[in-house]
Amino acid sequence: MSQRAVAGIVAYGAYIPFARLDRRSISQTIGQGGGKGYRAVASYDEDTTSMAVEASRNLLASLPNAPEVESLVFGTCSPPYLDKTNANAIHAALNLSVRTSAFDAVGSVRSGIGALVNASSTTRTTLVALSDTRTGLPGSSEEANGGDAAASFLFGASAVVAELIGSAHATEEFLDRWRTPGAAASSIWEERYGESKYVPLAAPVVAEALKDADVGTDDVAHAVVGGVHARAVGVISRSLGVPPSALVDDITSQVGNAGIVATPLALIAALEKATPGEVILQVSVADGIDVLVWRATAALPGYRAARDSLGARALTAQIAAGNSTLAYPTFLTWTGQLTREPPRRPDPDRPAAPPAGRAVGWKFGFEASRCVECGTRHLPPMRVCLTCHSVDRMDSERLANVKATVATFTIDHLAFSPSPPVVSAVIDFDGGGRFNCEMTDVDPATVHIGMRVEMTFRRLLTAQGVHNYFWKARPARS
Repeated sequence: MSQRAVAGIVAYGAYIPFARLDRRSISQTIGQGGGKGYRAVASYDEDTTSMAVEASRNLLASLPNAPEVESLVFGTCSPPYLDKTNANAIHAALNLSVRTSAFDAVGSVRSGIGALVNASSTTRTTLVALSDTRTGLPGSSEEANGGDAAASFLFGASAVVAELIGSAHATEEFLDRWRTPGAAASSIWEERYGESKYVPLAAPVVAEALKDADVGTDDVAHAVVGGVHARAVGVISRSLGVPPSALVDDITSQVGNAGIVATPLALIAALEKATPGEVILQVSVADGIDVLVWRATAALPGYRAARDSLGARALTAQIAAGNSTLAYPTFLTWTGQLTREPPRRPDPDRPAAPPAGRAVGWKFGFEASRCVECGTRHLPPMRVCLTCHSVDRMDSERLANVKATVATFTIDHLAFSPSPPVVSAVIDFDGGGRFNCEMTDVDPATVHIGMRVEMTFRRLLTAQGVHNYFWKARPARS
């Protein structure tokens, strides 16, 4: 396999939403379901596209000199759009080159592994962004055990931190889990049936992948096993033959099972503690068995040190930073399971395509303009300087990664929002520029003048089937 692979993992990034649901609150509210631990919850203004942007921003923040991305692949089971390519919005929010291709790989959990395999076998520098939101009917195990998260991997031929040294796959058609287009929750066949199909497939595929990599089970330092069939995953984990200490926690007790992102998140957890030369075994259980064998390179420790110094957030830090005060009725509202009385305001209109198309750099890339004559920064970008009145003497500046300070704010209990009240703040960016925007991931009682904030890509609203994406401010996180 090492002779066929032409690219390896150059960088990685994760995104865990700030909100957490205590599973105990489910049974406390409706008398059934729930369990122990927490699950990560995408906020009312987040979806798989916005979370993929955040994971990819975290990845790019870990590279002092990021290479030009030549191809972007977005994988999810819950795409915000059908027919329209969702990866295009991610492409625009990351301010990638117009020559960068962007594709979707959506609809199934297995498509995420397919995206990783394809990216490792191409000569193009490829960014794979995987994101998922998982839920089910109130009180169901799907609801309690699911989780929302995103993970991104950059593949390239130089400065590789993990190389793919072996792989093997097994495919068999059987009806284990399915969801028809438009359905709110998956249907599941009796779990013993899925176990009877998955488990016999696993052992020969794992053996084949290890042989392809020319390593044995004793050489495996970290083993990652995941999938949406928890019973089969447990049996396969115990039958791998690797030392028990090698099994990597799949973090489902803290985040939940994030579907297409489950094994990629566990792979990141393994990379965050692996040492050079260690072998990582990744087993994905979804519509078959997919096994990837990775080897950490000598560049991995240096990459992690640079990532930390640049302020990119580690997976463990994001898990620890979650807010577990989310009420179960609010969770139901955010996931569309509970319809509440809306505010006494007209329904919002959908954004129009022509003006959005003309302002892609501002709307998605959050690009301001700075006057080259007097240095005044303008948000949104302008042709005429408000200070010296120079015309068309502007340079573009991307402010998505620039922090700001709250100058003043208001708390609006009447504005249209799925999660009132709305916190609107006037913020001053470091280096100049004032902007009025909405805040998110914030307790209104804690907002104050002088608060440090950072920008995050969110979905403002959805009207008449059109998602309106833009940027909000959130409290700055260390």
